[in-house]
Amino acid sequence: MKKIIKLSCCFVLLLCLGCTPKSHLDPDNPVTVHLWNYYTGKQMESFNALVDTFNTGVGKEKGIVVEVTSVGNVNDLGKNVLDAANKKVGSSEMPDIFAAYADTAYQIDQLGKVVDLSDYFSKDELAEYVDGYIDEGHFNDGLKIFPVAKSTEIMMINTTDFEPFAKAKGVTLDDLQTIEGLNEVAKKYYEYTNGKAFFGRDALANYMIIGLKEFGHDIVSVKDDQVVFDFDKTIVRKLWDNYYLPYIHGYYKAEGRFRSDDVKMGNIISFVGSSSGATFFPKKVIINDEKSYPIDVKVLKAPTFKDGQAYAVQQGAGLVVTKGDDAHIEGSIEFLKWFTDVNQNIKFSIDSGYLPVKKAANDMDSIEKNTKIESELMKEVIQVSVDTVNESKLYTTKAIPNGTSFRSKLESSLKDKSEKDRQAIAKSLKNGQNEKAVFEKYENDQNFEAWYQETYQALKEIITNE
Repeated sequence: MKKIIKLSCCFVLLLCLGCTPKSHLDPDNPVTVHLWNYYTGKQMESFNALVDTFNTGVGKEKGIVVEVTSVGNVNDLGKNVLDAANKKVGSSEMPDIFAAYADTAYQIDQLGKVVDLSDYFSKDELAEYVDGYIDEGHFNDGLKIFPVAKSTEIMMINTTDFEPFAKAKGVTLDDLQTIEGLNEVAKKYYEYTNGKAFFGRDALANYMIIGLKEFGHDIVSVKDDQVVFDFDKTIVRKLWDNYYLPYIHGYYKAEGRFRSDDVKMGNIISFVGSSSGATFFPKKVIINDEKSYPIDVKVLKAPTFKDGQAYAVQQGAGLVVTKGDDAHIEGSIEFLKWFTDVNQNIKFSIDSGYLPVKKAANDMDSIEKNTKIESELMKEVIQVSVDTVNESKLYTTKAIPNGTSFRSKLESSLKDKSEKDRQAIAKSLKNGQNEKAVFEKYENDQNFEAWYQETYQALKEIITNE
């Protein structure tokens, strides 16, 4: 009986060994994995340091050498990858891995050049990552973009100027939890300061996308290989009323390249922007060459609609693996698994102002254990961002053809309309026209309808490529 059991155990062991995929890597004949990214500054420094650690450790043991090339900005990188994929004269060979947003990854995948990563990760392995990050990388029936570092949106406020106003008018930071509350506070601030704007927003496209999603609408989705466009008029009107109306009244403002620039110039005292750009929040307000004053800052979650679901935007490029021989694909996958493991990924993400991609890594204890946070401000930014990841549903749009053009139009449409009409209103008021009559010209259904129809048609044409 014991002999039979031993033979059975041996047979099972042989079966298990037979099921283990044979590695195509050879430590004595290492494969070079060429990786293209667009990183600069601190992000590039942190990434390269970790690549060196990989090459001298796990890479050396398994026979993998990762070679990194920084290819200009994200647009330069996208163009170079597309040129390589199309074998354009003078272009380089395709990299084994490249950094990309969904639009570029989609174009390369349409050429049949992208590896489906779901073939190389088990369900248990993928379950370790934040669900929304993995979901974002899924299109064309496969996992095509792998997350490496992400950001979300946060609200930052100049408390030096906020606190005297708050005390005088009886408002609190809690009033800024909802978009409706933000608008009420912004109006009070405008009146309290005799005409100063309170708030600004980077990335209006995010406001539109997340606002629609809060009420159950995906502005774009893909069904049966067709793009579905859902620009629900009722919800879009709600978005209009809560951005356009306060903007034309002067409660909101957007003059600088980024809203952190507007805070620095004293144009506004609060804004919603990317968590990865938090380090650009100014330390002082500069009125002119001779007058400035230091300011303190508070970090809050980005406000949501009071009746909406708790959604937050997720942002950040991922890494795409291109098709090649078995050794290069295996080497690329090994690097991705190593790089996104908790210890390494926390170091890279936090050092470069981003968030790690595994669930276990989105925890302040884990973060503080694995890396040094440089300032109290960054600690606050990371804490609020981690809370957002853990307490909200993360969302971004799916990859679609002409996705970059679609987002660009979505970004500019409401922004340009708001700025143009505010300037016209300010001019009319300056010329002594009746205030009520001036605003009635813009605060009406016809004005919204004209903008809505124009924007709807423009976005639809981009999607259908008409």
